[in-house]
Amino acid sequence: MKKILLLLVSCFTLFAVAIAQNAAETENKETPKQKFTRATFNSTKIINMQSTEIVSKGTLQFMISHHFSYLWNEGAGAENLGQFFGLNSGVAHTYLSFDYSPLDYLNLGVAMAGSSKYEAWAKFKLLRQQTGAKNIPVSIALYSMMNVNTAKDPDNQFAGNKFSYMNQLLIARKFSDKLSLQIMPTWIHFNIVPYGINNSNEVFSLGIAGKYKMSSKLNLTAEYARQLNMYENLVAKNGSIINYSPDLLSVGIEINSGSHLFQFYIGSTVDASNIDQLARNNSKIKDKNFAFGFTINRSF
Repeated sequence: MKKILLLLVSCFTLFAVAIAQNAAETENKETPKQKFTRATFNSTKIINMQSTEIVSKGTLQFMISHHFSYLWNEGAGAENLGQFFGLNSGVAHTYLSFDYSPLDYLNLGVAMAGSSKYEAWAKFKLLRQQTGAKNIPVSIALYSMMNVNTAKDPDNQFAGNKFSYMNQLLIARKFSDKLSLQIMPTWIHFNIVPYGINNSNEVFSLGIAGKYKMSSKLNLTAEYARQLNMYENLVAKNGSIINYSPDLLSVGIEINSGSHLFQFYIGSTVDASNIDQLARNNSKIKDKNFAFGFTINRSF
């Protein structure tokens, strides 16, 4: 009798284990494991523009960017060599920033943007590209930034007029281990119009950016943005007519040393702030108005 009971218990145990394994396999088939896309971009900034990436929760990042003067000025001749293609011209716009992520989806930062300008921002990670139970094809982030110009201006005594704001929607997709692309619709608001009469407080821009992975430590990056309004037939305060090119083009490389990320690039701007780059960049691509720049990132 004991042997029969022992046999029955053994059979029941084996049967229960088989059912449990079958249920687990069925559950795994019905609810595939969620897989989140990682490293769509290798930095919180692609070149000049923000990416959908933020530093991980509890991490502080320090970033320093330099934009030099033009590599070659038309008609300057040998002076271009003396200035060593803009690197020795005495003109460099420096951008120093600190940012911190108190939450997994929130990044806060402050920056000295050059020419007595300061910036503060918040970046919210709204969606993350993933597959599995939820199939989300893109990552989406919202970047909202405030800029204040503290320089003395005899024509602008009201403090509120020194502020401007930028809101940018970042939509990115990692197509493969090598290729990532991002589009960036942007809205910039000036509390006071940047020029004279008959101008707008609102400036709109649309951009695209990408990264191509060359190797485990080397990436190729590129950006293009076009200002959509407020760049032609503007009337300045002195009555003169202002027209300028609304294009921003940059190409660069990223080198990952392990503890630092180095970014070297050439772009059609000498400005350090996104507001100046996207709303009043007067560099002309057709006149070869390109300048060298670099960025160094360090996280703690």
